[in-house]
Amino acid sequence: MTEELLSLPVPSVPAGESGVAWLRSQVVRFSDGPEHTRRRALTTALLEGVDATTLDELADRVLPGAPADVAEIAPSYQPHEPITAQADAAVERLVARHGRTETTAARIGLLVQAWAATRAFADRLTTGDRTPPVPLTRRQSAQGVVEVDLTAHPFGHGAHACPGRELATKIAKNMAFKALHHRAEPLLLPNAWDHATAVALQEAGYPAVGTTSFGVSAAHGVPDASGLAKEHTRALARLIGTLPCPVTADVEHGFSEDPDEVAEYVASLGISGINLEDGRGDHLADPADQAELVAAVKRRTPGVFVNARVDTHWLGIDATTTEVLRRAEHYLAAGADGIFVPRLPLPGIATFTATFDTPLNVLAGEPVHRLADLGVRRISTGSLLFRAARAATVETANALLSPGTRSGAA
Repeated sequence: MTEELLSLPVPSVPAGESGVAWLRSQVVRFSDGPEHTRRRALTTALLEGVDATTLDELADRVLPGAPADVAEIAPSYQPHEPITAQADAAVERLVARHGRTETTAARIGLLVQAWAATRAFADRLTTGDRTPPVPLTRRQSAQGVVEVDLTAHPFGHGAHACPGRELATKIAKNMAFKALHHRAEPLLLPNAWDHATAVALQEAGYPAVGTTSFGVSAAHGVPDASGLAKEHTRALARLIGTLPCPVTADVEHGFSEDPDEVAEYVASLGISGINLEDGRGDHLADPADQAELVAAVKRRTPGVFVNARVDTHWLGIDATTTEVLRRAEHYLAAGADGIFVPRLPLPGIATFTATFDTPLNVLAGEPVHRLADLGVRRISTGSLLFRAARAATVETANALLSPGTRSGAA
């Protein structure tokens, strides 16, 4: 029945000469027939080659200077919503800058829909709600306007499917991942080392999945933190980045000391976050140099959550709270979204959270409630799951050699 209703035309909108009424009458969303075909092709063309990690970034690429005006227009965009004077004025400001053309309308419409649907999608990802960001649509039937329930259909379903679905999904995941660090309870982040484990963790209900550099390196027969897992890390990130949840990757120190190279590498992953460590095997990077890597990544991919890892305690080099705070200041000033300090003792955790509002990430070990009480916002499993899986594999294999053991299913 839903398919039949979706084949019906969208309700017509009255022609308008200015403001939101003009915008509605010009966009693909409220068009049918040849107009819909032409305007959809125009909107699709506008998205070709456009990459963005935030809504503001998308707006700057599609219609420079638009974010504030788009936010004014969005609440009045749908035909069933009342048009405010502020929304009309926002449309006219954009028209004055870019011209009263169908192309301008397409650009505004694209951004307005992204503003509303992508934010709704991000909210659902944060709460674990798997319903589509646009739960219903309206169609014109012989009996009048009918509402069509889309909750059983994937995002972007039907003839009026969003042409920017893939881009909107990426931005929504980025927004959701950042929001997961600001909930009442810490984000428990499990770390996978291949596609199968990532899928299993996502299906188990974890709202986000990370990778473990140790597990990825070991699974491919190369030493951890050697810089040899660059392509393995990229391949895994791209593979599990298609999961219906945010994904973050441990990228060691970015596999380069060149800020631009690190930034391009992170952009090539297409995921929501990274861990970027300042450890360099047997020594620590200069914090000013490491901050340049952080800043380059944030310039290139502002929506990617950069978790700047401080390896003082991990490597046992200058392992003092004072040094942790000093390095954190550098990385936060460069734009880091979070700080990760493996093996930071409880007193150091308390000092850090009393000093900075930024999310602190630590390794699992202490009870979750205790870490939460200290202000920890993210708890990672690191290589723990990989080591446990490896031990369980050997244990299971050994058990098969015990007398009376029956072989299991292949």
